[in-house]
Amino acid sequence: MVNGLMAHTERVQLGDRSYDICIGSGLLNGLGEACRGVAPGDRMLLVTDDTVDRLYGQAVSDSLTQAGYEVVRLAVPAGEESKSGTQLFRLYDRAIEMALDRRACVMALGGGVVGDLAGFMAATYLRGLRFIQVPTTLLAMVDSAVGGKTGINLTQGKNLVGAFYQPALVVCDINVLQSLPPREFASGLAEVIKYGIIHDAAFFERLTGQVHQLAQNADALAGIVARSCAIKADVVRQDERDGGLRNILNFGHTLGHALEKVAGYGTFLHGEAVGIGMAYAARVSARVHGLSTGEVDRILALVKAAGLPIHAPGFAWADLRHAMEVDKKGSSGQPRFVLADRIGHVDWGCVVPEDVLEEAWHAGGQ
Repeated sequence: MVNGLMAHTERVQLGDRSYDICIGSGLLNGLGEACRGVAPGDRMLLVTDDTVDRLYGQAVSDSLTQAGYEVVRLAVPAGEESKSGTQLFRLYDRAIEMALDRRACVMALGGGVVGDLAGFMAATYLRGLRFIQVPTTLLAMVDSAVGGKTGINLTQGKNLVGAFYQPALVVCDINVLQSLPPREFASGLAEVIKYGIIHDAAFFERLTGQVHQLAQNADALAGIVARSCAIKADVVRQDERDGGLRNILNFGHTLGHALEKVAGYGTFLHGEAVGIGMAYAARVSARVHGLSTGEVDRILALVKAAGLPIHAPGFAWADLRHAMEVDKKGSSGQPRFVLADRIGHVDWGCVVPEDVLEEAWHAGGQ
């Protein structure tokens, strides 16, 4: 039992900013009491989106109220467009209306958009409020809710404004994933597959055998979430602020982020764009980094088995290449790639010849 919750727990070890990731079923019921261990104040700004609010907003509000919090709930429109300055200033305005002080807490109840937005607000309002993540999508549970990256998008690209700001607690209730549409569930699997490629070949093999049944097997799903969180926690422990190792988490994201921008945010779910980006990174890896064609085929097969696309026909390479020029991992307009030499191991900061980048993109459509 951790923070009053009967849950499997992974610890993100960051000195005095360490925190627990609690993973289990039915955890929303004890959420209010769990928060008491990390948020002793009496006011809670609960940030969610309109879809999640209809499903879980009232139940979470009730749990927090029963634990003694004064709760104000704010729902932003669902979708990537809410990671914006407009919605950020809505949160600031509500915080001022509530007269929030530094003992107050911000809770993000939702997917990655809500977590990034609410986290950035918490990082910057009064120079920092306590922050709790309650992710409701698979993608947020295994990726965006863990590690402290917060921020909003600009028209020029994703996540160009933000802060590293760790939560005080992350609570992953596996039961809420039952309400995810199949497309959203598949989107989350992209980040799960990524962990196997970048860090754990045995985990990749395990996913190959389990991917078809995860949506119907809560125990297997909890184990997959726990292992994904453990891998990310270990990477964040070693490199909290993207100084080196943490860049491996960007596998598939350089092309994925460019595709999201060119297509228009909302055309592809994030995990769909990452799936395409991982397939692309695998093809590039085979050309310049020693990944065998057999392992490329295994990566493509698992991405497809998860219900994700591996290519996006109809997009001009010149447009995608231009979009990469504002990628945060790049340097002077030159994108840097994470490339695999084998499943379970990657290198970061790789510069790839322009002709290889273009040829690998076109090869995806063959």
